[in-house]
Amino acid sequence: MNTAEVPTVDRSGWGVLVDVADIPGGGHLHLVRHGVDYEILYGDEQLMGSWAFQSEEALATLVLDRLGTRAQRVLIGGLGMGFTLRAARTALPPAATIVVAELVPKVAEWAAGPLAHILGASLRDPRVTLEIKDVHDMIVEQPGGFDAILLDVDNGPEGLVNLANERLYCNWGLRAARSALRPDGVLAVWSAYPDDDFTARLAKAGFEVEVARVEAGGNDQGQPHTIWLATRLG
Repeated sequence: MNTAEVPTVDRSGWGVLVDVADIPGGGHLHLVRHGVDYEILYGDEQLMGSWAFQSEEALATLVLDRLGTRAQRVLIGGLGMGFTLRAARTALPPAATIVVAELVPKVAEWAAGPLAHILGASLRDPRVTLEIKDVHDMIVEQPGGFDAILLDVDNGPEGLVNLANERLYCNWGLRAARSALRPDGVLAVWSAYPDDDFTARLAKAGFEVEVARVEAGGNDQGQPHTIWLATRLG
């Protein structure tokens, strides 16, 4: 869908519709502006808003504070508005590298267009590589390839934006993530809600699991978000 074909104002009244992105496999994302702020929606479900990003930053900082200089190669699943990437760039050692896997091509276009002021120089950092690719494929293709894997591709550990994402959170998907990590590497998963069953699956897959509860920040007064920190031992 070309930007010129997008209606100026969404008829439901939830803001100015800036653009629509096709999701590989079906469905659409909507980029919506509210004054100076933006949000990305999947249907009626908000995936992220530019006014509340504390927990997205924590997805990176909680992991990288633990790994320190051992974090030399990091995989981020989901570019979004770039808050996790920005925090990772700040926390990582100068020689470290970051690979960002983004499934939806137009999200990368938004990063260079209407959301450029939010992304800043993140994608111009020579340490950063952006791949328009399913993060699951990158995980299974690179065993032992990463010190950390940071996942923020759905609103929790279930396939929302893409039903195929279920394979990221099932038992064999978690074992694949464990194999993609180097010893003592960390898999971190962002969620808008807690899920005790997912905590149990992580432990069953061979991780030492810590569950962090983090406020969204900004004006978001909802329940704290959940971040699983799953460490591969040995």
